[in-house]
Amino acid sequence: MSDLQLSLIGLGVALVGGVFAYNKWQERKHRKLAERVFRADHPDILLGREQADTPEAIWGETTSAERIEPAMQDAQGQDTGAFLPAAGSEGAADLQGMGSATEPPQELADPAIDCVIRFESAEMIGGPYLWQAQHLAMGQLTKPVCWCGLNERTGVWERLSAHGAGDYRRLRAALQLADRRGPLTDSELTLFLNGVQRLADEFLAVADLPVRNDVLARAAEIDRFCAGVDIQIGINVVTTGVPFAGTKLRGLAEAAGMALGDDGMFHSADDAGATLYTLSNLEAVPFAAEGMKTLSTHGVTFTLDVPRVANGPQAFDRMTALAKQCVGSLGGTLVDDNRAPLADSALDVIHDKIVEIEQRMAAQGLIAGGTQALRLFT
Repeated sequence: MSDLQLSLIGLGVALVGGVFAYNKWQERKHRKLAERVFRADHPDILLGREQADTPEAIWGETTSAERIEPAMQDAQGQDTGAFLPAAGSEGAADLQGMGSATEPPQELADPAIDCVIRFESAEMIGGPYLWQAQHLAMGQLTKPVCWCGLNERTGVWERLSAHGAGDYRRLRAALQLADRRGPLTDSELTLFLNGVQRLADEFLAVADLPVRNDVLARAAEIDRFCAGVDIQIGINVVTTGVPFAGTKLRGLAEAAGMALGDDGMFHSADDAGATLYTLSNLEAVPFAAEGMKTLSTHGVTFTLDVPRVANGPQAFDRMTALAKQCVGSLGGTLVDDNRAPLADSALDVIHDKIVEIEQRMAAQGLIAGGTQALRLFT
């Protein structure tokens, strides 16, 4: 063997050894970074991967002593917030000691209906730069995604935006798992996870990525449940002769406290401004403020979106009372979508169905008209 061959062999061995040593150094550096940003004093609202990813945990139905409890309603029936740590648990004690800073509020990142990724760095990251980078990486996502960061001066979680000015070490990326278009798809989840990992590499951060199959299973389970309670109740008032005049319709609607919206429908709203039910034209022409003066129609439709309305049975009773008032004032008749007459007995059956749907939702910790329901049924 020549000297040249021996030299080349020696050089090859040295290169292999150098690559091995470099990989070990990189592994040790990233392990230390992960230990710094995911240190033990950060309470994990997910309560561990094995528990959080089970179907029973999707709506907060866990069996641990530190389980996530579904929300309760106050005396006025308002949603008081879902999935809070059980009283007396370590998570609850941490929340009491740190205010609301332990994890983002439900409207920003909700582990029950979002794929929430912990994204943390040892150094500050400029919020506007990260927002712009994630927008470029994930702009094709159709499911809602929210990035939020903990303001260490105020202890408040803030939504990232193009016009924000904050710097953050602790961030969360939350991708909604389902909506009325269906569950999160494999391709969208791939885009999200790959995008988060690229951003972590770019900003020298650590992203705690979930198991993809578990996320897709949770999304499918949520979608199946929502499909079973996604009911919209519609009752029609149709003419038996002369068409209804737009001016009379508008007068009846506004006398009942309804307001004409930009979507061409009259809306009945609660004290917080949330829609209880709508009144729309049964014909193709939407209602418009100026057009009501000359409009005439052979029918109108009252609609109640059950999972999006708090106290649905009471809202339905109000809606049917106004529909009957329209029948008396306009000379029409009350019918279903098949133009079959709606007797009081049929309305009672619908009322009971709404009660049943609300109870099914509440049994899973999902409150009709609450924050989670408004996001899921969109």
